[in-house]
Amino acid sequence: MINVYVNDETAPLKTVILGTAKGIGDTPDLDDAYDPKSKEHIAAGTYPKEVDMVAEMEAFAKVLEKHNVEVYRPEIIENYNQIFSRDIGFVIEDKFIKPRILKDRKEEIKGIQYILDKINPAQIVSVPEDVRVEGGDVMPWNDHIFVGYSEKEDFEKYIVARTNKAGLDFLTNEFPNKKVKGFQLNKSDEVAKDNALHLDCCFQPIGNNQAIIYKDGFKFEEDYNYLKDYFGEENLIHITRDEMYEMNSNVFSISPKVVVLEKNFTRLAKILEEKGFTVELVPYAEISKMEGLLRCSTLPLEREK
Repeated sequence: MINVYVNDETAPLKTVILGTAKGIGDTPDLDDAYDPKSKEHIAAGTYPKEVDMVAEMEAFAKVLEKHNVEVYRPEIIENYNQIFSRDIGFVIEDKFIKPRILKDRKEEIKGIQYILDKINPAQIVSVPEDVRVEGGDVMPWNDHIFVGYSEKEDFEKYIVARTNKAGLDFLTNEFPNKKVKGFQLNKSDEVAKDNALHLDCCFQPIGNNQAIIYKDGFKFEEDYNYLKDYFGEENLIHITRDEMYEMNSNVFSISPKVVVLEKNFTRLAKILEEKGFTVELVPYAEISKMEGLLRCSTLPLEREK
């Protein structure tokens, strides 16, 4: 059995699901893409190839295994994108949440069913019919759960709005001992540099009391100010619009001291090393063309309490 438990973003990682690029198939048609960065690369003829993405994910897997993390991978569904496992489930405390996501991705959960079978069924929670929530928008952080979401007007307007108010309310009700804090994000179906697809595309805690943040990813300045006051401005690492586009906030913590970065994030790597972090660099630039990166492709099942 797997004893699922996650209470924050950085406690030492014991068990994780890492997505897979195997069987992803050919470049999708432009009409079938549901984020602006993928559309951009499909139109330009630079959409990533399966062989390159497989190599990037294997490099990430090696880093996880080097740090003694137990790594599960989805069973292959041919001609299906199974890279971003964060969206199809997430763990808060000792509960595995099965969300409802884009209908084009509803088969994805089947690839990890053999893993779910190792979890006590009493710990698996399926969200109600009206709830939309994806793991990239959900960040447990000690006494808080930070949630990126969209109110009705934006949720109905943008394909890239993935978590609705009902998702925020569901988490508030499911975890009454937590302070569930929602943040509305700036969305764009057409311009990737103006789109915070998920909360982890513009913000992510690291270490014990620090965070990477892109201020303009937040629709309202008071939401950014909430995080600035919570962490302290001196503990925030601000990234630029271009760095947000390259997914600099979408890193992954193996522990409070060890952070995995895409190898081209040289400015961020230097800052983290100066702050005393151990930085592990992996090639992930091809996967970033689909508007997701390291956090997006992981589903932590167990971190140390």
